[in-house]
Amino acid sequence: MTKLIFALHGGDQSAELRAPALRDRLRAIGVRRLQVNVDDADVAEAPLRFGPGTPITAVLSLWTDSAVAEAVSVVRDLDPSADGWQVEERLPIEPPPVAEGERADALANLAFLRRPATMSPEDWRSDWLGRHTTVAIETQGTFGYVQNLVVEPVTDDAPEVAGIVEELFPMAGMTDSHAFYGSGGDDEELKRRFTRLMESVGRFGADQGLDLVPTSRYVWTL
Repeated sequence: MTKLIFALHGGDQSAELRAPALRDRLRAIGVRRLQVNVDDADVAEAPLRFGPGTPITAVLSLWTDSAVAEAVSVVRDLDPSADGWQVEERLPIEPPPVAEGERADALANLAFLRRPATMSPEDWRSDWLGRHTTVAIETQGTFGYVQNLVVEPVTDDAPEVAGIVEELFPMAGMTDSHAFYGSGGDDEELKRRFTRLMESVGRFGADQGLDLVPTSRYVWTL
């Protein structure tokens, strides 16, 4: 099945994105699964929202057998400025299951990564998917970690993004660094984890040119 990810920029569309009408339209064109991530009131306390691109307010993930063009059309009806990519998904830590349409008890951060011009696509992929994965898991309090390697854009004007990562943190991580980094209240361990993580992201350019949005996460099978 093909996975598509769309970044939306149209403000607060949480109710529309979670409404049955959208799922009905997607089901009718052959979409099998829908994930909705929205920057909403539940994650308002999260301090990190940044990036060089247009601010992202929601992210849609769709799984379909073949309806790529049709899916783009449906999403662009919701937000004409939406950017989309076809991706290859990897699950170093599979997010825990949640009942259909219920909010996951998590701060779900989505980061859109750009490859530095100094690295080849092969070296960048190897470093991110290989070496950095272990570092990211060992230095943060994540209990869900989804990597999406961009295969190609599916909207003409999509930014040049190389990878999209979703990391699930405890809700306390919005305001508690120890919860975010999994350092158990130990300030020295927090410093060690933060330093190691920042050194690692710098090695493959994820310390710059990064769009990041905190979200609430919902999933449906269609």
